Amino acid sequence: MIKKHKNFVFGDELAFLKQHIPLLMLEDQDSQAKIAVAPSLQARVMTSAASGNDGQGFGWINCELIASGERRKQINAFGGEDRFWLGPEGGQFSLFFNKGASFEFKNWQTPEAVDWGAWEQTGASSGSASFSKEFQVANYAGTVFHVLGERAINLLTVPAAEESLKVSFGKSIKVAAYETVNSITNKGNTAWTKESGLLSIWILSMLKPSHGTVIVVPFNSGAKTSPAINAGYFGKIPAERFAVSGQTGFLKADGKFRSKIGLLPERSKGIAGSYASDRKALTIITCSQQPGVTDYVNSMWEPFQQEPFRGDVINAYNDGPLLPGGAQLGPFYELESSSPAVGTAPGGRVTHIHRTFHFEGSEADLNQLAVKLLGVSLKQICTIF
Repeated sequence: MIKKHKNFVFGDELAFLKQHIPLLMLEDQDSQAKIAVAPSLQARVMTSAASGNDGQGFGWINCELIASGERRKQINAFGGEDRFWLGPEGGQFSLFFNKGASFEFKNWQTPEAVDWGAWEQTGASSGSASFSKEFQVANYAGTVFHVLGERAINLLTVPAAEESLKVSFGKSIKVAAYETVNSITNKGNTAWTKESGLLSIWILSMLKPSHGTVIVVPFNSGAKTSPAINAGYFGKIPAERFAVSGQTGFLKADGKFRSKIGLLPERSKGIAGSYASDRKALTIITCSQQPGVTDYVNSMWEPFQQEPFRGDVINAYNDGPLLPGGAQLGPFYELESSSPAVGTAPGGRVTHIHRTFHFEGSEADLNQLAVKLLGVSLKQICTIF
């Protein structure tokens, strides 16, 4: 059996996963890009590779949990580098706390609909697959939502990836690029409104942490929100783990200290990334942020929020012990994006696109991508802490 947390080549990860769960493989015929999708685990992308079976796998996989077949109470953190969740996490419209419960981890509960069970496959080809599931979720205020969740996973060719990012890749670059097109439809008989709470589509990664990995979050400097980056989710982050320089935030992603940051829509550029200097891997995520839209669910862990629709578009998370020396979910780190909070009449639909790009190549070509996409050099990233 594969030991937990070791960084494996993609082929080793596939061999393990195929022993325990069904997998759907998406492959680019013109490159070595591959992604592994798990329909039985909410149709999440488990891991991907830019260099075929002998290359590194990018997704963090909880081998111990998957092999055990155990169903855990609060969350089944199977891993996977693109999974479908719903927000908000906190506040009077929280989906993760029962009415009247204090906002402590012991009371935190992942909604079953996005934590357990298969999604029905509705289509597939060599480079794409689609899934759906109908379910109900209830919020802290007692509102019950009847939802049809749908998602399509599309592997992007190199030309499509270049077009999406508006950059040309260097000759040495290999990339695993894909998008997930996610939607929720109101299948109930009543409208979703601000008064009773709204939902957002929340896409989260679980990626491999390391001592040499740093998350990079560029932001707009012209906006008047203060601070530029919300770093108060789980208490103060030490200066050796979180820094702001110019128009960029940096968060250490070693899986050893629980911390989270986020950007409001005015601050967000719809992009974030990370660089692992010890694995020479650059990761970029982008999302379909809509200009001028400012209503996003607030996921701060508070029982009552003054501004429940004043939340983040982009988030990043570094896993760590819940208490000093205690247990933790991972270790892993995450790059996340959310859809707007939109009221819909019965039959109304909200869609959110999240794109992931994993790059390998020469340091010079990776540096060129980092500068163009994140606004900082690899040297800046590697020396910030």
